[in-house]
Amino acid sequence: MKITMVKKIYADGQPCKKCREVEEKMVAAGQMDSIDEILIADERDATSAGMQLAAKLGVDRAPFFVVEKPGEEPLVYTVYFKFVKEVLNQKTSEQDEIKEIMNDNPDLDFL
Repeated sequence: MKITMVKKIYADGQPCKKCREVEEKMVAAGQMDSIDEILIADERDATSAGMQLAAKLGVDRAPFFVVEKPGEEPLVYTVYFKFVKEVLNQKTSEQDEIKEIMNDNPDLDFL
């Protein structure tokens, strides 16, 4: 299995805040050892490896993770806690997952 993490750099050259936060969580939890490759999606360069992969997979948010297993279609995770739970097999809280989804989708609301 190969796991690729894609982080974003905005057109103004600033790194993506959420990407930095997720990477800090991963370092603190010792999860970076599971990442085989880190690509940068640089908005200033449409040919950057991360931008090309995002376009190929139809992903429009960062960070995201691509999990590749031989003979299978790549799986894309745009929600960090879902990735941690399903791929790294580590426990996450439902509250953390909901918070991340809500932060990523401000147009959603609880019923």
